[in-house]
Amino acid sequence: MRSELDAAGIVDARLRADYALCRALHADHGRTYFLATRVLPPARRPAIHALYGFARWVDDVVDDLGTRTRGVETAAALDALDGELRAGLSGDGSTEPVVRALADTTRRYGIPAELFAAFMESMRMDLTVTDYATYDDLRRYMYGSAAVIGLQVLPVLGTVVPRERAAPHAAALGEAFQLTNFLRDVAEDLDRGRIYLPADVLSAYGVDRGLLTRCRREGRGDPRVRAALAELVALNRADYARARPGLAMLDPVSRPCVATAFTLYQGILDEIQASDYDVWSRRHAVPGRRRARVALPALGRAVMARLTASRAPVPTA
Repeated sequence: MRSELDAAGIVDARLRADYALCRALHADHGRTYFLATRVLPPARRPAIHALYGFARWVDDVVDDLGTRTRGVETAAALDALDGELRAGLSGDGSTEPVVRALADTTRRYGIPAELFAAFMESMRMDLTVTDYATYDDLRRYMYGSAAVIGLQVLPVLGTVVPRERAAPHAAALGEAFQLTNFLRDVAEDLDRGRIYLPADVLSAYGVDRGLLTRCRREGRGDPRVRAALAELVALNRADYARARPGLAMLDPVSRPCVATAFTLYQGILDEIQASDYDVWSRRHAVPGRRRARVALPALGRAVMARLTASRAPVPTA
């Protein structure tokens, strides 16, 4: 971590500690994404850790609020969290380490504040919305909870085309990653009273909350649920296909990182399919050996891209 912070030019002791906390959150909760981030140039990693760490921190706070508080108390607690974010982004300063690291990253990379406002709006939905009637409804939620994450990291990754051309693909990849998480975490989300799978797709196969709850209770699937999950996996793979053209639009030194995450997250879908859509008895992850087979060649490509970039002639005025 020290070398990453040095490479990024982060010298203030308190700020270094703030970034270290974000990195720990990333390493603990986002193993697949964290592994992909290791392929990035060291100077860019702290910013990704800050963006992920903030999103993870808010998500954990919201989940905790949902179990401990209700009504006005819940809204007030989330308002306080939102106030910390606004204070940090405005330059007034925040008492929260994760927000301080995030604010530093947004200033360094010029990340628009409205992306974080959209994220907070989706987090507010998690306090009151427990399911989504249609796929379009779910996508509206995922814009704030996932698409904007792709847009936040884009300035850090860099592009070889105007950023607005790459933005739709970055947003699509953020949504693709999140839908994969939703498919993997059906059981855990049910424990929190939430269903992040669209009811219109589920109902087409005769699936409702009662059937999902029974599968969770019994720890085994049902043919109707398996059929619905198969369609949702196919829809998820279409999201990845929409995101794919954006890989070539990224800065060459960033492409191996995103390509690694792109491959590994789809590996989670492979594991779900290989288990005959058993999302009840286990939490699917890409096996370590496969993770290494993907990450190690990507690291080699990343090193070569950095060497090529370092040997490029410096533009003259």
